[in-house]
Amino acid sequence: MPDVKFTQAKSGSDPLYLRESELRAGIELLFFAYRDFTADPDDILKTYGFGRAHHRVIHFVGRTPGMTVAELLKILRITKQSLSRVLKQLVEDGFIDQQTGTQDRRQRLLYLTEKGRALEQELSAPQRARVARAYREAGPEAVAGYRKVLEQLINADERERILKSIKRD
Repeated sequence: MPDVKFTQAKSGSDPLYLRESELRAGIELLFFAYRDFTADPDDILKTYGFGRAHHRVIHFVGRTPGMTVAELLKILRITKQSLSRVLKQLVEDGFIDQQTGTQDRRQRLLYLTEKGRALEQELSAPQRARVARAYREAGPEAVAGYRKVLEQLINADERERILKSIKRD
């Protein structure tokens, strides 16, 4: 990616939030936030011999029961080989059930089993608590701004589709 310079054409000065030091601080905060956001689930996953790919599969299958393997590949952007390895383990260990599509028998529809739903809850509980605590501390205006920033970090060509797919209970 080319080096992008953020400038104000008329004023000739950068807004404070677009200065190099602020951009770098934002990037660093994302790294530390992600590290801590994933720490509790990572510890839980280790007890099962699973990694973050397993967590992502469990999360998305739990959010969209009956999704196809092709849909999951599109979301995760991992190779078929990587997904196959993870899915095989989750199916063999009884966390995910694969069913043949009713209209297209080539499709494999994915569902969490009762055991898979329990693991999904165990993994997401500390993350939900962390996000809820952060939201409470930051307040509604900050949360709205944060969501807007996250939305803008999503590639523009996929943003609308992804935002539509996010279910708000």
